[in-house]
Amino acid sequence: MRLLILCALVAAAAAWPNFGMMADSPGGVSDAQKQHDVNSILWKVYENIRDPHLTELSNSFDPLSGHYDDDGVSAKKLMKELNEHRLLEQKHWFSLFNTRQRQEALMLYDVLEHSTDWETFAGNAAFFRVRMNEGEFVYAIYAAVTHSPLTRHVVLPPLYEVTPHLFTNSEVIQAAYKAKMTQTAATIKSHFTGSKSNPEQRVAYFGEDIGMNTHHVTWHLEFPFWWDDAHEDHHIERKGESFFWVHHQLTVRFDAERLSNYLDPVDELHWDDMIYEGFAPHTMYKYGGYFPSRPDNVNFEDVDGVARVRDMLILESRIRDAIAHGYFAGRDGSVISIRDSHGIDILGDVIESSTYSPNPEYYGSLHNTAHIMLGRQGDPHGKFALPPGVLEHFETATRDPTFFRLHKYMDNIFREHKDSLTPYTKENLEFSGVSVNDITFSNRLETHFEEFEYSLINGVDDTTEVEDVPISARVDRLTHNDFTVKINIANNNDHEVLATVRAFAWPKYDNNHVEFSFNEGRWNAIEMDKFWVKLSPGENHILRSSKQSAVTVPDVPSFQTLIDKAEEALASGAELHLEEYHSSLGLPNRFLLPKGKSEGMDFHVVVFVSDGTKDGAVEGLHESTTFNHYGCHDGTYPDNQPHGYPLDRRVDDERIITGVSNFKAVDVKVYHVEEEH
Repeated sequence: MRLLILCALVAAAAAWPNFGMMADSPGGVSDAQKQHDVNSILWKVYENIRDPHLTELSNSFDPLSGHYDDDGVSAKKLMKELNEHRLLEQKHWFSLFNTRQRQEALMLYDVLEHSTDWETFAGNAAFFRVRMNEGEFVYAIYAAVTHSPLTRHVVLPPLYEVTPHLFTNSEVIQAAYKAKMTQTAATIKSHFTGSKSNPEQRVAYFGEDIGMNTHHVTWHLEFPFWWDDAHEDHHIERKGESFFWVHHQLTVRFDAERLSNYLDPVDELHWDDMIYEGFAPHTMYKYGGYFPSRPDNVNFEDVDGVARVRDMLILESRIRDAIAHGYFAGRDGSVISIRDSHGIDILGDVIESSTYSPNPEYYGSLHNTAHIMLGRQGDPHGKFALPPGVLEHFETATRDPTFFRLHKYMDNIFREHKDSLTPYTKENLEFSGVSVNDITFSNRLETHFEEFEYSLINGVDDTTEVEDVPISARVDRLTHNDFTVKINIANNNDHEVLATVRAFAWPKYDNNHVEFSFNEGRWNAIEMDKFWVKLSPGENHILRSSKQSAVTVPDVPSFQTLIDKAEEALASGAELHLEEYHSSLGLPNRFLLPKGKSEGMDFHVVVFVSDGTKDGAVEGLHESTTFNHYGCHDGTYPDNQPHGYPLDRRVDDERIITGVSNFKAVDVKVYHVEEEH
């Protein structure tokens, strides 16, 4: 698994190799050529293809003549739908939560995923690019590039530069159109939605951050709820547990940002209570109108064709009942126990619900249906024929503050299950002969806002007769100064040991400056890092840069940078090196630290070192940085311990965990440096 424009040059087109001539990557075509083709197929996706060779392929390629590992079944199915005019028209909104639209996008995904050579993959991409709905096409390409062995080294361009409408305020898009019409280069300042009279405005920088939006949609591309083992080449281990953990981490990070801004932690949403916070998205579809708004203080209404409010209450009660009993009932009536460390995985599959759910007919799809229910509250009966709301797109969902209320509600359900498990004992937690003696930081922990610029070229209509002028948006985004953590660990054994180092942090005080108990704090713990290391006998001094964190990734290069690098590699015949970006499955590195406060905000930092031999599910973790924090490329998960271990279970007596030598805690302040005017 990985992370996570092109107005094609004539020289680049001439450089197109004969298929099979270059065999330095799966499919017989160079990584540079594949990167070039993916760039080209996603560039100006609402316009005509600009690359000459792909344009020719879009007219001449026959999908039924390609090479597939499913005997062409997927290609025949999609071609039948196309020829019988059943596919969604172009220039129409697309939502993955729309069942039919998702099915169509996945038809193309199946065709690409079953392609066994690059000629077939690229030919299908070009052919269907000009015949399918653009939103369905983009989703299928991103999903296929994420999962196909043919595209293992291809880096997807940032979605906010492919479909800028989903990430950019409408007033900025309108200004971009003006710049295009007048052929005037422009850099347009974008502001967060709302006003200072809305307290939620204080944390809009978190939910509306384009890196955060990209992280959310990337995770759901890597771990799609529609993934079906019967049609894929592997099982995704612990997918339900990862669903719990990634959203748990978004929720606790959001609460830390709220405390940084003198707000209380977010309250959970209730189906039989008001939705207190309204939301005006200030965003628009490329085609289909504006995203619907929602006023303050509205009660949930039934949504025609989706679900009734009472349906949601019934599903919730069935899931809570299963937690209380300690088991789910399978489709066949079997009893599926969840009273162990693997129960969270089943619960996550049920709540989402993914195809891995053992009984979706009975337990429903709480998460996915809730997103639609909440997204449609602006027009629940379809009276105004409004398009889907922001909650119905992974790209836009976190913009709405109720996203976090919704996930706090689900997080509390997960906590009910976790708190039902037996707490860890001292024997569970000890790592014989190993002690963490000291934790220090290289410098003061500081955050600040920086300006970030991204291209809007793909957001405006185009014609080959008029040259592009540079048009970009400039946004403020949270970041922090780099820092290094030094951890001193003593190995008192007479031999080398493999260790897993786990680091967490949580705000020390609530908004009333009351200190969190250890049990409350550990549930609100932000995962900072996890890595494996060999400990030599004696003292070990481990230095870990903030840039190395396993939970974060660097920014994806701009679309133009990816184009330039692919062109340079093709022109020179050199290999394309984008290894740093092969995995994009993580938070932006600059979000590792919460914002903090100008006077300093206290955080409790804990480091726990456990037996890496018992923890490691794959070999070589101490010397490899290529494994993904949420899993390896073949779907296996590298850690045998649960997400959040050892803080994932309730702590009735904190001395049990703080008393072992392989656990260490320190307090540290995070300072926010205000911008000087």
